[in-house]
Amino acid sequence: MKPLSDFPQAEKSQIRYVLTDIDDTVTTDGLLRAESYAALESLNKAGFKVVPITGRPAGWCDHFARMWPVDAIVGENGAFYFRYDHHAKKMTCRFWKEEKERAEDRKRINQLRQSIPLKVPGAGIASDQDYRVADLAVDFCEDVVPLGQESIDKIVSLFEEAGAKAKVSSIHVNGWFGNYDKLSMTEVLFQEAYGQKLDQVLDQVIFSGDSPNDSPMFARFPHSVGVANVQDFVGRMSHNPTWITRERSGKGFVELANMLLG
Repeated sequence: MKPLSDFPQAEKSQIRYVLTDIDDTVTTDGLLRAESYAALESLNKAGFKVVPITGRPAGWCDHFARMWPVDAIVGENGAFYFRYDHHAKKMTCRFWKEEKERAEDRKRINQLRQSIPLKVPGAGIASDQDYRVADLAVDFCEDVVPLGQESIDKIVSLFEEAGAKAKVSSIHVNGWFGNYDKLSMTEVLFQEAYGQKLDQVLDQVIFSGDSPNDSPMFARFPHSVGVANVQDFVGRMSHNPTWITRERSGKGFVELANMLLG
């Protein structure tokens, strides 16, 4: 990982899309601080298309799409994208799966919601679970006493044994049924919302993240940035980001925004 301060000027001038994780990337210790929100707003006003790519639930993403200075949002690790047209007052909700499939998935998710906390002492169901439409978020440190790596690995294995895909964020293990992730829905968003094949505009995109569930994005984007706390997961990610900020969490995102705006 190279220092973000070394990012080439010529390549910076090509960036049009700023994709970013939210938790512990834009936020800091669970809070959206003023400087991070101001960075999002400044990027938006400067003409960048800002798109959070998050594991957070549909209920939250509806709010983010409507009220944050962003162009669109990919949520629940790729289960959908939302895009709000402020002029038409219309929300586009594009799901990976049809409602019938999601209803069937929820039956299996509800079974895991009951069984995983019984098999992993100290694990909790994320406080935002009731606002989710496609996945189960198991809390290992947000609102519970932090669990050790062995317990986190056990949660992942329980999802996988049930035939679900599982990804570890900085706060949750998210599990879902379906062959999608953050990257695959981002590709759909670019095709449908921007009329672009993602692999043809990679030089125009920068992505920032902080944890293992961002690995597919780190692998795909040459201009991938880890905020400094990504170092906490080195050795546990399949791919590391190309660049790294000096600062952790939200301050790292502000550092990235200032680099682009400068």
